Amino acid sequence: MEFLILLKSITKRSNGKGLSWLKNRLTEYIRGWIGYYYLADMKTFLQRTEEWYHRRIRCYIWKCWKRVRTRFTNLMKCGIGRWRAWQWANTLKGYWRIATSPILKCAITNDGLVRQCYPSLLGIYTKLHSN
Repeated sequence: MEFLILLKSITKRSNGKGLSWLKNRLTEYIRGWIGYYYLADMKTFLQRTEEWYHRRIRCYIWKCWKRVRTRFTNLMKCGIGRWRAWQWANTLKGYWRIATSPILKCAITNDGLVRQCYPSLLGIYTKLHSN
């Protein structure tokens, strides 16, 4: 539970530190925490936590995009069609709700987050367990 509380404080939307700070801080914290507890069998816990963690990151990214024009442009860059990108960029839904929308899940996939160097809970855990 302590793990989730600290993850929540790192990924809170109002810290204003930017995406590069977020990646570095998450990598440090997750590697340290999993490195300390890697002997425990926590694969199921990490699988459940991974979904919530990806939703938090999507929420953080959506908040960083702030303006409608920025959201529209970035959704277009992620491969969303022009009309759908415009609809979702202008949405009035909250950050947490939009983080589970099909458009944002399609634009910011879990594999895309890993490619952008966001740490994966299960990825780090399996690396440590394979050794």
